[in-house]
Amino acid sequence: MIKCMVFIVCTLCLMASTYANTHKTQLLFGVVPQQSPQKLAATWGPLLNEVSEQTGVDLVFATAKDIPTFEKNVSDGVYDIAYMNPYHYVEFSKAPGYRAIVKQMGKKIIGIIVISKRGDVSSLKDLQNKSIAFPAPAAFAASIIPQSFLERVNIEYQPVYVSSHDSVYMNVARGFLPAGGGIIRTLNALPDNIRNELDIMWQSDAFSPHAIAVHPRLSNMEHERLRQGFLSINGNKYQSVLSAINFKGFESAEDDNWNDVRTLDISHQLNR
Repeated sequence: MIKCMVFIVCTLCLMASTYANTHKTQLLFGVVPQQSPQKLAATWGPLLNEVSEQTGVDLVFATAKDIPTFEKNVSDGVYDIAYMNPYHYVEFSKAPGYRAIVKQMGKKIIGIIVISKRGDVSSLKDLQNKSIAFPAPAAFAASIIPQSFLERVNIEYQPVYVSSHDSVYMNVARGFLPAGGGIIRTLNALPDNIRNELDIMWQSDAFSPHAIAVHPRLSNMEHERLRQGFLSINGNKYQSVLSAINFKGFESAEDDNWNDVRTLDISHQLNR
């Protein structure tokens, strides 16, 4: 009789464990589409799997066809948690109220203007009245910051929005456009055959990096569980997972970490 009861208890525990594993909380994790969806899924997927393992929360990768669509999704609260650029975070922390939990360890974001090594552009004046590639109007360091600089130095240009950082680099490397805006991290993530075709012509001051932020519908307990999950992905054990997205690790983040971006007063950019 005792053996029978032990068997029943063990069976019920196994069933409960199986149920829990197959009914994990599922959260949609949106990644700003700086690169192709296939590349983002390949690089971010292993990280999300590790965080899911640490937290017991099933993080499901998601992105969008382009940055404007991603912006609409964030505005509409489609993503439970999202990796977004500094400007997006400043705007979407107001409404719908996303809150940062972690950011890239020891990182500042730097905007750049790249040119082709084989092109005929050698100075800023060569960009006068030219078409220049950018990912999207509200791409913070790859569009807003370079455009503000060009306007300050009285360079007139025609922006051409090509949807992603990778598309900017490809257009410039292949000679379709003379220059383009990007950031150091995505430039360094390029295959060597494309990266070696490009030179950095200009780079900006450093700003607070992208945020990983959660939607206000998640509880404070969920915020903290996710924060600790990302913070646990540090050290040599996770080197391959982190190097896939060109991170060294994660550090805790607070809303006021992005006050340097708020002082720029660029809230009109989403409505361009």
